[in-house]
Amino acid sequence: MALMKSSETEDNEAVKTIKPVVVRTDNVAKELMYVATTQDVPVASLDFNLLETQTFTRIGPEGKEVEWEELASDELAQINDKESLLNPEFQIRQMYEIEIFSKSEGDPLDGMDLSIGANAVKTRIFLTIKAGSHVVFYDNFEKDLHELANKKKLRANLLIDVLDAPMHDALAGIVAKVRVNQDVTFEEKEMIQVGQGLDPVPTINDKMILHYEKKSENKDESGRIDYSKRGFMLSVVQDELLMEYIKPKIGDPGRSCRGEFLAPKEPIVSNEPNFTVTDKIAVQESDEKIEYIAKESGYIKYENNVYDIATEMEITEISFKTTGSIDTQMDADVSLNVKESDAMKDAIGQGMEVEVNEINIDGNIGPNATVKAKKAVVEGQIHQSATIEADDLKINVHKGMAKGKNVSVTRLEHGTVIADSVKITQATGGKVMAKDIAVDLLGSHVTLTARNTIEIEKITGSENQFIITPVVMENGKEALSENEKKLVEAKKQFSDIEKEVNKLEVLLKQNERAYQDMKKRMLQYKKSGVKMPTAFVQKYKQFQEHQKQLEKYKAEYAQKEERLNLLSAKHNAFQSDILNARVINKGRWRGHNEIIFKLIEPEIEVSYVPPEGSEGNILALCQDEETGVYSIQVVDK
Repeated sequence: MALMKSSETEDNEAVKTIKPVVVRTDNVAKELMYVATTQDVPVASLDFNLLETQTFTRIGPEGKEVEWEELASDELAQINDKESLLNPEFQIRQMYEIEIFSKSEGDPLDGMDLSIGANAVKTRIFLTIKAGSHVVFYDNFEKDLHELANKKKLRANLLIDVLDAPMHDALAGIVAKVRVNQDVTFEEKEMIQVGQGLDPVPTINDKMILHYEKKSENKDESGRIDYSKRGFMLSVVQDELLMEYIKPKIGDPGRSCRGEFLAPKEPIVSNEPNFTVTDKIAVQESDEKIEYIAKESGYIKYENNVYDIATEMEITEISFKTTGSIDTQMDADVSLNVKESDAMKDAIGQGMEVEVNEINIDGNIGPNATVKAKKAVVEGQIHQSATIEADDLKINVHKGMAKGKNVSVTRLEHGTVIADSVKITQATGGKVMAKDIAVDLLGSHVTLTARNTIEIEKITGSENQFIITPVVMENGKEALSENEKKLVEAKKQFSDIEKEVNKLEVLLKQNERAYQDMKKRMLQYKKSGVKMPTAFVQKYKQFQEHQKQLEKYKAEYAQKEERLNLLSAKHNAFQSDILNARVINKGRWRGHNEIIFKLIEPEIEVSYVPPEGSEGNILALCQDEETGVYSIQVVDK
């Protein structure tokens, strides 16, 4: 030992070696650690040879004195019997006789960097060949690789030659690869399975899943909690799964590759339903679960330990302090009545977002609030920064943004309305965009943009604009722009194919006589049995190819023409009704009011300012039949 220490002092790379030790053990890793400790060497510097393996089994409960029976090597296969492995009293153990010694250089498998891994319950064992591993084939490669894999398993306290059905085929694949290539470097890591026990089926603890609550996620795009969305009202639709109780179920046992019996845990039962439901919620029960399904649309109501589905709710206000934002499904049959009517307060508070099938608001909608519904009534006023959207919408005083299909406004005060049809009692500033617009009393500084009609009962102000255009809405403008792009491309493609058709037709016409002469001469050649000249045949075939190409171009020409006509018709349809559009003023024209008709083709604007006090009730866009010039004129109807 003294000489070894002296050698280490002289040469830092020298490694202390031990005398080989032969031991019997049932835990190789533990034995290696013991030898390393007693001999004062790193455990990583030790290696071992497996001299003998003994496998024992017995059937009996833990702690009971039942003798172990040793199995011969040809009897090991019986351990794989599933019935035995799933018997909790069936036990397996192995004893190993090993020779422990210091590692030495020059092992042909030194370049194979292997590691062993397993799933959590150690029923699946994997051997990983790390990237960069290198090996050269030699005569005993297969035998040595198999022994190396077993040694890795023994270091991990895993059984060998038992529960290892995948191992032989997996190693055979590696051996075949090295045998064929002789010299192999593994560019990427490879993982192979070298052990397969019986996977247990996990125990299922009981669980109550409130599906209706999951819809009300209250996190913003960055993942932070949005406290303004607290799920005050949770909507549901008919046939929606509301709640689900997963019944407890004990799992199935398994057996690990260490031979351990994996007993399933007893399920934890802590979520059994202790509530009742009304007849608006269906209960469907099976062996695995209980499902609670909505029989009607509405919102979930939970009172006195009873779940119900209601359709109407009355609240004083919607604000950050009281309810937070309310987001229900549009197709849920939920009606909301907001009763705050004090003109100095907001029924819908600042920044609140409300989405509901139907809403009646007795008071005001505050700054930056957003309301979406299928049907909405606002008895108060809408703030200039607020937005409301509904198919059927009635507003008392409007200063913000309103969108819908049929919108009615008592007083428009510099707000904006975008809809299919709009009816306004009094307008004092603002913008309206719709297919049809009707205003009873029109004040000043109002812009009315329509596709079909603008109808005014009486003008009380001035500086208004009446615009008739085929594309009122943004989606109409986008559709027009997209169609124009397609039309330009279609015109270019049609022009290109037309040029090709014309060019080939001219070429074939110029060579028609020569072609007919060639046909006659071909018949003569065939009758006389004389071989036709190669140049003659090539020229004849070239002419035929031109004819085939012309037919192909003509077919393509017809397709391009059809597409061009279709896009042109679609383009013209955008303004097909503009000559039928009307601006109607049932009273006298007062002040300065401008009427504008916007055309798409040609892209022009035609404007007209009715004279002060004139009674031109109905105005339309007309085109002179001789000159084609457009103008706005008074018409009878």
